[in-house]
Formats: sequence, structure tokens, C-alpha cells
Amino acid sequence: MKAIIGKKVGMSQIFDENGKVIPVTVIEAGPCVVVQKKTAEKDGYAAVQLGFEDVPERKLTKPELGHLNKAGVAPKKYLREFDLENAAELNVGDVIKADTFKEGDFVDVTGTSKGHGYQGVIKRWGAQRTPTSHGGGPVHRHAGSMGSTTDPSRIFKGKIGAGQMGVDTVTIQNLDIVRVDPELNLIAVRGAIPGPKGGLVTLKTTVKVHRIKNVESGISNNPQKASGRNPQKASARTK
Repeated sequence: MKAIIGKKVGMSQIFDENGKVIPVTVIEAGPCVVVQKKTAEKDGYAAVQLGFEDVPERKLTKPELGHLNKAGVAPKKYLREFDLENAAELNVGDVIKADTFKEGDFVDVTGTSKGHGYQGVIKRWGAQRTPTSHGGGPVHRHAGSMGSTTDPSRIFKGKIGAGQMGVDTVTIQNLDIVRVDPELNLIAVRGAIPGPKGGLVTLKTTVKVHRIKNVESGISNNPQKASGRNPQKASARTK
């Protein structure tokens, strides 16, 4: 697995060689420094801890500053641990840049969704309001009665209700990388990712499995299909 920490810059668009527009999200990926290396002999598993974005020493606690000074790394704002495929080859102080990924790679992007404050059930969950006529009263956008009567005499867990909306950890899977700029440490991925501009995101090799189907297109022998009944139809013609 390959991974890197980055910051969401914003959305843009790129035109491919056929002139089709591709909506992309630009991510400032790295550079990330290896702060700690964990081994199977000492910790029971192999992984590395990466640090991202310089920060003044006064903004870190003494334990955080001591952890970074022990590694000989400049103060970093964000620390994240990853189970990289080459974790055994990396050492403390090594730098991981945007060129760890290449165009065509598929990644899973994790970020924190935008916060929308305290919201009601209609905006938060898409609930339906009550009828607005015939004495409905001032409760058209309320959640309504729930958990009444002796059985069950409580509200089941997971029941929709008003509350804090957003600020959740969200992962968008299987986004392909459209362009990589190693000099500016920028990665452009297809589509949208969670979080506001400037929000922290992590990119990891996707957990999805991509299989290439070796199936040749041709005329079906099934008489129930149009291509089998009439091979001259446009839908039955081979490329």
C-alpha cells in the first residue's frame, strides 16, 4: 500500500486528449517525513508514522515536541500512521513526496466533512414535513412522536433526530489520479473529496480490486436476444 498526507486545495477541471472535461480536486500532497518506524520485532507489526506541515514549536505540547526531537524532525502539525508496502525499507527522516503516486493509480481519499451546525431532521436526514393545512400547528418540521406507549417505552438506537450535522470522517473510494506534479507537490484526483478548502486529507491505495475482463464482443447465439434473432441489427454488429 502507498499513502501520503495532504491538504485539499480546491476543485478545477482538466481537458483530456479527446477534449472532454474532467472534474478534478487538487491536493497538496506532502512532502511527508518519516517520524517513527515500527517493526514486527518490537511493536508486533510493521508501519511508519508520517509527519506533515511545519508548525512553530510553541503550538506543540512538550510530549509532542519530545517525540519529534527524538526523531530529529522539525515540528510537524499532523502525524498519521500507515502500513506501507515498503515500510521495512524506510528509515526515520526519509521524505515521501507526491511522486509516490503516478497517473492512473486508484486511491481512497479520507477527510473530514464540512460542518453544518445543529440541524433538524429534514435537513439532516431528509425527513418529510407534516401537512401545512387543516390545523397542522407550528410543528411542520418537527421530528414527531417516537418511542411512545408501554412497548417499547424507549427510542431505539439509530433513530433519526436533530443534532450536529457534518464533521464526520468520510472516505471516498476508488478515485483515479488524473495528474501528478512532483515539483509543486500537487495531485489531481477525479471527482470531489470530503472537507473544505485547506482541510486535511489522506490518500491511500484503494482497497478495491480491479479485474480486467477478457471477453470478446460478438453476436449472441441466444435466440431470446435481438442479436441472436436478427444478426443484422445495429445492436448485434461487432466493432
